Amino acid sequence: MPTMLEVTGLGHRYRSKDGEHIALDGLSFDVNAGELVCIVGPSGCGKSTLLRSISGLIRPTSGQVRLHGDVVDGVPSDLAVVFQDYSRSLFPWLSVQRNVEFPLKKSLDKAERRERARQALEQVGLAGAAGKYPWQLSGGMQQRVAIARALAYRPALLLMDEPFASVDAQTRFDLEDLLLRVRREYDTTILLVTHDIDESVYLGDRVVVLSKSPARVVRTLDVDLPAQRDQITTRESEAFVALRSEVARLLHGQPAGDAPTGNGRPSAGRAPAKGKTGTASSAGSTAASSAGSSSGSSEKAASAKAQPSRNGQAANRNRGKGNGAKSRRRGRARR
Repeated sequence: MPTMLEVTGLGHRYRSKDGEHIALDGLSFDVNAGELVCIVGPSGCGKSTLLRSISGLIRPTSGQVRLHGDVVDGVPSDLAVVFQDYSRSLFPWLSVQRNVEFPLKKSLDKAERRERARQALEQVGLAGAAGKYPWQLSGGMQQRVAIARALAYRPALLLMDEPFASVDAQTRFDLEDLLLRVRREYDTTILLVTHDIDESVYLGDRVVVLSKSPARVVRTLDVDLPAQRDQITTRESEAFVALRSEVARLLHGQPAGDAPTGNGRPSAGRAPAKGKTGTASSAGSTAASSAGSSSGSSEKAASAKAQPSRNGQAANRNRGKGNGAKSRRRGRARR
């Protein structure tokens, strides 16, 4: 597949009251035509800054972005963005239909706009909501409208900035499956940013793992999963579990094979080999244990032998006391 997007040595820094802050530090990766590539990284590492640099919304301080081989120095005409905050990306005073038509006003006539919007809304399961307003829809439905608007534009490259982060888990699963379906039907190239490890593996053909701020590429992983994916069987598969574990290790800076044990500490590695030293130590421990046991037995025996003597002395004292008491009673009787 031909390369559609090339990011080379991308860096971005800005000044704040606390001094200069580096958001991106020499990022390099590419996206081929027809791919769905996920970028995953810790919160605050610069993922949104990366997407804004790629989309031409901000100018990076170093490196470059190329789309179709051309350097991006403004917002490309065949690029669309779906943002995380769907409530701010839709116009509340426009109907769902007119929201989807909005980016097509300059390029298509009214009839074509309506048809494009109708098709896009049908693709995302909102054919019956065209006359409603965004504020009359649930959060998941509003994000479907945002996706429909991007699809109606038919971009060469679709950028998605954590598009499912603000919806509940069940809606998130539905939207992930929707994205996979429309991606197949439209053959759209997608670059999706997320902080969700499972989502990156479930959706992506490849996963680009970023470090903590300032963002650097830690590694790019190929996702060797079937094109047809299912929220249950795919996530239960050994390949999925292995990939998500690898991404998690990379995000936490943990080398492969050094996974924590049940107590949260790194495993100690192999047990030492058994040899003469181990045997002697074992024998010494056995001998010490035997000696301790013998010593304890001797002390118990001595104690047992001494016990009758002490008991006899006590019995004699008791008999003496008893005889004295009897004598005193006889003397009082004679008197």
